[in-house]
Amino acid sequence: MTVVSTKEFNTNQKRYFDLAKNEQIVIRRGENIFHLTCAPVETYPEQEILRPDDDLRSGITKEEFKERAHQIVHNFFAHK
Repeated sequence: MTVVSTKEFNTNQKRYFDLAKNEQIVIRRGENIFHLTCAPVETYPEQEILRPDDDLRSGITKEEFKERAHQIVHNFFAHK
């Protein structure tokens, strides 16, 4: 088992990902520890694609959100 700090892990990610193929890697961050594990992609099923529902249909694009947010801020400060 290899224990590393988050700073060391971030600096040498490729090294620790390669090591995780053959040994246990533990990343320590403050009072918490994280276990880095390696598994073949085939062991995890593909994520199910969900059908559109009412939540999706009622959603807005990021452009619409941005435009509405600008309008709200403009209206808020227009009277000050």
